[in-house]
Amino acid sequence: MVPTMTNGRDTWRTEELETLFEAILRLRTPEEADAFFRDLCTLGELHDMAQRWSVVRMLAAGMHYAEISRRSGASTATITRINSWLQHGEGGYRLMLDRVAEPTAETASAPYPTGVES
Repeated sequence: MVPTMTNGRDTWRTEELETLFEAILRLRTPEEADAFFRDLCTLGELHDMAQRWSVVRMLAAGMHYAEISRRSGASTATITRINSWLQHGEGGYRLMLDRVAEPTAETASAPYPTGVES
């Protein structure tokens, strides 16, 4: 069993969150995701989520906290918290890091670099 930050308590999971997650899983294109998340979130919330994802990717690349802070604008306290979730959380960060690293049909068959980041 993967250790979780919630220590087995799933009190954060509500019916409303489950419904939200189901809606997100039905998004089919980046354009649909853009529209849905822009309607759902404030610009600040979108910025915060994007910053967290950026920090996770830099942590996974082995970058030092000071450099991550300089590049992302995140405080070292935020970076420490994100790293704690990366190392001991629900496994979602690691799952998505692995998934975005997988070649897609588009990038796997290209005989030359496409400029698309994995």
